[in-house]
Amino acid sequence: MGSKPVEKTANSRALPRSPELMNRNDSALLVIDAQEKLLSVVPNCDRIVWNIRRLLDAAKELGVAIGGTEQYPERLSPTVPEIKERLGAAPDKLCFSAGVCGEIFERWKDDSRYRVLLCGIETHVCILQTALDLAAAGFETYVAVDAVGTRHAIDHEIALRRMESAGVVLTTTETAMFEWCRTAEGPEFKRISALAKEQGPI
Repeated sequence: MGSKPVEKTANSRALPRSPELMNRNDSALLVIDAQEKLLSVVPNCDRIVWNIRRLLDAAKELGVAIGGTEQYPERLSPTVPEIKERLGAAPDKLCFSAGVCGEIFERWKDDSRYRVLLCGIETHVCILQTALDLAAAGFETYVAVDAVGTRHAIDHEIALRRMESAGVVLTTTETAMFEWCRTAEGPEFKRISALAKEQGPI
């Protein structure tokens, strides 16, 4: 009698993971200038803060590196408390691009984290300039479009279009969370699923 053929599992036939997708061990989340005064003049600011908070909670759950910046906090106020308590200390800057905070990116390079997801304020100033600087420095740069904002819709729209044309990947909060999570197998999935099911501000 012949030996019984070994049944292959789904995993043994899995396709390679796309290099377009973020992974928890090669990614970092950068929260840019989520400060009280800056957010107060941005439409849908409550929803932006909610999405940033969900990204921070997901990153902590999945072991994604976290960093943040503040723009001239002495004049423009500190980071909003809900974000600050999760983010911890953040370097302040006067330049609009967070690229001047080189210690953050050196640390991530040393940890082989070459994908950076951006969120915060404002889309057409600090987000745009940081995204283009990171891309030029060799990072694969992503922007969570529902976790960034600015005062005027035209500035937001054109900034997103400009970043995308330069190779920055546009994504959303939930897409990023599930990309980092990757599978429903692990215990982290329940927490990520709960974050996705939250009812946000109207």
